[in-house]
Amino acid sequence: ADEQQAASIVSALGLLETPHGIKTCAEGPRDYTYQWDNPNGWPPLHYLAVKGLSDYGYRREAERIGRKYLHTVSGNFGRTNHLWEKYNMDDGSVNTVNEYEMPKFLGWTAGVFVAISDLLASLPDHYAGMREPWLEKARANTPKLIRTKRYPVRLVDISPSTEAFQGYAATNPRPIHAFYLLPFSKGKAAVLDFGEHLTGTFHFSLRALNRAADAPVKLRFTFGEVPSEVAVPFDPYPGTLSKGWLQDEEVTVMTMSDTVSVERRMAFRYVKVEVIGMPNYAFAFNAAYCEAATSASDKPEALAAGTDPLIARIDSIGLLTLRECMQTVFEDGPKRDRRLWTGDLYLQAMANNRSYRQQDLTRRCLYLLAGVSDTSGYLYPTLFERPEPHAQKGRFLLEYALLYNAALKDYLDATGDTATVMDLWPVARKQVQIVRNLVMSDGLVDYARAMKAYWVFFDWNDKLHREAALQGFLVFALKESYALASKLGVEGELSDLPALSDRMVRAALDKMYDRQNRLFAGALDPQISYASQIWMVLGGMVTGEEAKEVLLALEERTDAVKPNSPYLYHYYIQALINSGLHKEAKDKLTSYWGSMVKKGADTFWEVFDEGNDYLSPYGFYPMNSYCHAWSCTPVYFIRKYPEIFQE
Repeated sequence: ADEQQAASIVSALGLLETPHGIKTCAEGPRDYTYQWDNPNGWPPLHYLAVKGLSDYGYRREAERIGRKYLHTVSGNFGRTNHLWEKYNMDDGSVNTVNEYEMPKFLGWTAGVFVAISDLLASLPDHYAGMREPWLEKARANTPKLIRTKRYPVRLVDISPSTEAFQGYAATNPRPIHAFYLLPFSKGKAAVLDFGEHLTGTFHFSLRALNRAADAPVKLRFTFGEVPSEVAVPFDPYPGTLSKGWLQDEEVTVMTMSDTVSVERRMAFRYVKVEVIGMPNYAFAFNAAYCEAATSASDKPEALAAGTDPLIARIDSIGLLTLRECMQTVFEDGPKRDRRLWTGDLYLQAMANNRSYRQQDLTRRCLYLLAGVSDTSGYLYPTLFERPEPHAQKGRFLLEYALLYNAALKDYLDATGDTATVMDLWPVARKQVQIVRNLVMSDGLVDYARAMKAYWVFFDWNDKLHREAALQGFLVFALKESYALASKLGVEGELSDLPALSDRMVRAALDKMYDRQNRLFAGALDPQISYASQIWMVLGGMVTGEEAKEVLLALEERTDAVKPNSPYLYHYYIQALINSGLHKEAKDKLTSYWGSMVKKGADTFWEVFDEGNDYLSPYGFYPMNSYCHAWSCTPVYFIRKYPEIFQE
């Protein structure tokens, strides 16, 4: 088979593949019961599938199917103490369709088990010989953290307020010297306001007031990016993420004169201090400060003198959001998750290109993602830096893998650094295979297969049907990838992409576009959503006046599924600009991010619904990140399009 035929076969795997392996053939009407039929899966066919996929470079698919076979065989062996001739691929059992009594079998079942195990162990690394040089270049581009001492500016109360964001406000401000005079005893509490969002470590020292300190003091510190975080009880904890992300620490002070450090890095504006255990003496604070850290070094250029004050304020908060997330990688949030995600990197790097221009940080992130990618060549969506850089392995996030290519192209445009981009070109080229594998012969994306094989995100919204958005996004990704190849002079390596993109565009217009209503919806679900229209416009399914009509028609639909995050809202603003709806883009940016400003944002938030202050993807709104990377992109828009936003 040639490469195109192989890709076609891979795209059809969804017809045979189940969570337990691959069936002999797809389900269909039969006039006789055959055992080489659905839902049976036979060992030799699994070996042929795994070997063929491996030989044609589809390592990820080979590994996935191979491991399913191994799991099915070993699971049934654990339940029955036997190997079997064949297995039911629908439920992973030995309840198969038979033409005779199924024998307990050792031959090909055992042989294939050993052969697949050996084959998976010997699969070559797609980037053999490249990883360590990439990781070394990532290390060489590690930026130096700039550390500064920041002190609290006032003592405040956190009070319930029906007018305030999430029901709490900082009230009753007092001069900071009142804090250092405040006598603490058991049960006493106070809240410090540092006046701005900080990322760093907290330090303090104490002094005894009325007698010698003859026993330890135990304190609880709660750190909050917004007032509600230091007011809402953390117990009982109802959230879905680890409670360990919540920013509270208990500290025992043994010696009054010592400077004590809370070792964990925090992201906060407010610090609540509570005395939870002490002997019979009072004490006070001698000092309290944060050693703040960021790798952002350059001061961005000022906006035009006549810029609207709200736009200027949005830009200022966006810059602070970006600065706080600029550590030794572009973190998604300095409170949580404190690590690099490809989708966030794409947006952060855009804003960085127009502000701090810290290109060593972008370069480091691009090399890190390549260096810790899967041995099949596909990118994981996120990574940890410590103790050594490593990916969070598990499900692949489809659009993030392909946004790497867009980020690489933007980096090339911003820097002209052809050497770095050519060094990483094999990674970008490999990600394109994701699209080839998912597009069916009619030009539509195999949505069921995509949703089974990948995490498909687009927005924090469980109600969102993602089929149309995925179709548009994948065309966008193909065009960005081909544009990158053209800039490098290697477009011949992706020569099939223009025709593939055109086929996908035609399929979207034929099967997903309601020309009468000027709106897109999935072929499998009639839902109208912002995500669908946004990505169809950004993918170029409609352009010019027709794109305008789509986005204006969307505004009239009260039933449309709206964005829940600044992440999707970024792409909405870009779609408006691309369509020539400049006034609407400015109005939407000032309305959405301006609403966060009016609700008291110091930095921009991970999720935001103008009508629901308590929205959280994690079941507990204090878990949300209130300084989040993907929210900083007004900086990009305001500075890239001054004629829209600064006039």
